Amino acid sequence: MTQTPRPRTPLTRAKALPPWSLLAAGALAGGMLGGAYGVVKTPTYAATSYVVAVPTEKSDPASALGFAQAYGRVATQLAVLGDAQVWAGVPVKTLKESVQTATSPDAPMVAVTATSSRADLAADMANAVARALTRHAQDAEKSTNVELQQFARATEPTEPSSAGPAVTGLVGASAGGLLGGLLLLVRPRRTAEAPGRPAAVPGPAVAADAHGQL
Repeated sequence: MTQTPRPRTPLTRAKALPPWSLLAAGALAGGMLGGAYGVVKTPTYAATSYVVAVPTEKSDPASALGFAQAYGRVATQLAVLGDAQVWAGVPVKTLKESVQTATSPDAPMVAVTATSSRADLAADMANAVARALTRHAQDAEKSTNVELQQFARATEPTEPSSAGPAVTGLVGASAGGLLGGLLLLVRPRRTAEAPGRPAAVPGPAVAADAHGQL
């Protein structure tokens, strides 16, 4: 007696897939999504201007280093950004969101970095904040005995600092492969099908039932 095969459900199809298929599908989907994101995302440009703290005759290099650290924190304050907005041509809020500073524990230097979707505007904002910072340092020079000078002006960047489609695609493929690996761990495993039971054969009829009692 033949048995009718059971229809294949999505669950059984998932069980039948080879293990590497989930990894490949996840990596492919993630790579496509990451690459598309890199294409449609607006590129970001970064420009950096440098100012250096120079001690006067009444000061020493250690004091200049300490004031450089202090000026690095002051550069993004409203007093400095309020003057910088005139030269940058953007509101203070834009400068607050786009400008960051960094200092070194070994050198009396302040790096002013600005980011923007326009390369020329990124350079203008970095130079404007550096200029405003040196002006404020000049006003306090008699009390600090430290002079803040322009070390290097920010130049217009030629390439965006944000990740391109190739990088975002690679990141997306890695994330998709990782997700595929996680799905592989929770995927239902194939189990051995139980052997079919033999069909029951009816026993021979009792003679007494067939012919009656003698």
